[in-house]
This record gives sequence, structure tokens and C-alpha cells, in this order.
Amino acid sequence: MGQAARTALAAGSPWVDTAPNYAHGYAHEGLRPVLRTYPTVRVATKTGFFTDKQGRVAQAEKVLSREEVGRGHSLAPHFIRWQTERSLAALGRADMVFVHNPEHHGHGLARAALHGRMREAFAVLEEYAQVGRIGGYGVATWSGLASEAFTVPELLALAREAAGSAAHHLTGLQMPVSLIMDDLIRQALNGVGPLMDAKDAGLITFGSAPLHGGDLLDAMTPELVDFIRPGLSPAAAALLAAGSCPGLDVVLTSASTREHWDDAAKALAAPLTTGELRKVTDELSSV
Repeated sequence: MGQAARTALAAGSPWVDTAPNYAHGYAHEGLRPVLRTYPTVRVATKTGFFTDKQGRVAQAEKVLSREEVGRGHSLAPHFIRWQTERSLAALGRADMVFVHNPEHHGHGLARAALHGRMREAFAVLEEYAQVGRIGGYGVATWSGLASEAFTVPELLALAREAAGSAAHHLTGLQMPVSLIMDDLIRQALNGVGPLMDAKDAGLITFGSAPLHGGDLLDAMTPELVDFIRPGLSPAAAALLAAGSCPGLDVVLTSASTREHWDDAAKALAAPLTTGELRKVTDELSSV
């Protein structure tokens, strides 16, 4: 994790996105020395998921019960506070803390009950943001928006309720954007959907999994790459398509070498026009 982040920051990446459970729980420790080297880069982490080891520590410290540890995910306010403290101690700072896949916590819960849990999590993060210990917070979701477990207007309403009389600090939204999960792209091209709602609200939008965990590369035929933009690598072409989505501020990706980062950065420096991107999605829908 440390070397990958160092490569990204040396290549000019403005954000590093991490989580306590990434890299088997060692992502934060590997990042701290890198972040000291690049003090102006912004770092986003998450709260919700935890590793088995982290769960055992939380249980030993009476933060979580054995049953809660078995779930691997918690939105309980005392856990959000405990995990955020550990993240700040490990990283040194956090410009954003995402509530990580809250829909995972909502399995078996009524929609209103899930929203109540999220409001409680937001309230804890509001405490940190209002005293300047974190820059802001957001929601990082995989399927919550697509399944309509919550909407962007609902997230904003929950944040306002959590903040009380103060201005809320919900500042970011992270969701998967790729040529595999392309509904968000199609909606944004039509000026609607969660990305447009988030942009209208002034949120920073992050597109996760632009290569769909690497699965998209198998679908990036030479013909599709040339259709997107001739001369690109399959990975760069897939990133270009995701990064050209209207309303998207940050594309989250990783690479093991400086050459891969430069390849991606060069492609993203010249986004597709909305017309070009629409042709790509139309071509894929006809296959």
C-alpha cells in the first residue's frame, strides 16, 4: 500500500482513498509515512467495515459484542467514534471519512431503521468535523443508490438532522462508475441521477472501481479500445470512459508502476466529450 500510494502521489494524484480494512488492515500504517512526505495531498478513509483482528480488539475493549464482531461491519455510534480515533492516530489526519457501504448494515432492516443508523453515524462524524478533527464526511456505497436504500436528497436531509442548528459537513459521495456498472454514466449523460444530484448539492463525487476490480479488462477488446480512443491501453481506455462521466470529480484507481499511472493520467487529461461517451455506451448496449 505504501509503495502504491507513493507512486500515485509522485504522479500527481490529489487524493488517496483508503479504509481500515484495506490491505488486510495494514493500509493506514503503510500510508502515514507517505502522507508526511506529501502534506498537501488529501486523504479519505472510511468507517464501518473491520478486519477479524480489529474486531477482536474492539471486543476486548468492549466496543463491540461477540455477535457484532461476527458481522464484520458496524454503524454503532460508539464504534464509529472508536474506529475514527484509530484511523486518525494511524494516518495523522483525514480530509474525509466515508461511511462505508451503509447498505451492508441495512440487510434485514426496514428502510427507516437504516436511515436512523446512518443519521447516528453522521452525528458522530459531525462532532469530529465541527471541531476540525476531520475535513468532512461522506458515504461510500456499492449498491445503496442503485437499490434505492437511500437517495442523495435523503442523505442530505439526514446530514442536516445530524448537524442540528449548525451547517452540516456531508461533503462527499463515492460510488462505482465503470463500463460494467454504467447506469450512472447513462443517467449522468441525460442530466439526471445520483451524480447530478450530488453535484447540484456541491458534493465532491468519487468514482470507485473504474476497472470493476480488473474484470473489465477481459471485455476491453482491441476494437472497443479503438472505438473509445485509438492508441490507448485497455486499462487507460476503461479509465477514460469512466473519468469522462459528467458530474464526476475524482476517479479512484491504483497502479503498481509509474508508467501505469502516467498512462492513465495522459488519457484522463483529455476526457471524451459527452457525445463521444454516449456513442460508447450506445455501442455497448447494442452488443
